[in-house]
Amino acid sequence: MDLGIRGRRAAVAAATAGLGYASAAALAAEGAQVVICGSDEGRARAAAGRLGPGVRWLRADVAEPDGAAGFVEDAAALLGGLDILVVNGPGPPPGTIARTPPEAYQPALERSLLAVVRMSLAALPFMREHGWGRIVAITSLGVRQPYPNLALSNTARAGATGFLRTLAREVAAEGITVNSVQPGLHRTERVAQVYGDSPPLGDVPAGRLGEPADLGAVVAFLCSAQAGYLTGAAVPVDGGAYQALL
Repeated sequence: MDLGIRGRRAAVAAATAGLGYASAAALAAEGAQVVICGSDEGRARAAAGRLGPGVRWLRADVAEPDGAAGFVEDAAALLGGLDILVVNGPGPPPGTIARTPPEAYQPALERSLLAVVRMSLAALPFMREHGWGRIVAITSLGVRQPYPNLALSNTARAGATGFLRTLAREVAAEGITVNSVQPGLHRTERVAQVYGDSPPLGDVPAGRLGEPADLGAVVAFLCSAQAGYLTGAAVPVDGGAYQALL
């Protein structure tokens, strides 16, 4: 399927590896003009090189207040505008509620809620200028069914999902869609950090870890011309894990 986004201008945050990188790869394969970012200059440059000619990079830490909006604005300056934004970023550290002090929540909200707000709001003026836009945020299946040992992520990403769904309603008539994808267990550094060599695959009907490309393909479709009537959705990409719990 031709997704109808050849030449569209896309910014993909935190895309030096994992799910962000896979999303950037899927968009670049469809002919979109892509700018990625990472907090480490060397990793960002190397990732852009692997993604192919024409993919550009910026050094930006989207977990920082200035870095989140700044990345979007700088990407739009490089591209001469912005049509697509993939919101992504590093998650908060793991931990149970009993072991997480109250003061840890504010940094988690900055990282996984307010960064989503800042990037999305920074993108809107560019999308409104042309009456077309796609915002897709990578969140977590923990929004639907909280993961053990991820108290901060479960809390902050639930707030981000509420923001995105509210925004979707407010901008739908302007030709701008706002959706999120909720990854389950994928073969990423984050999953390895939390679960080591023993992710709980007993809860996944597919019986395997997802590959980053599995999620990247869904992100690309949500950014497509064909997905113009799909907005406010929070799409689980989880090998059936959530449905298995119902």
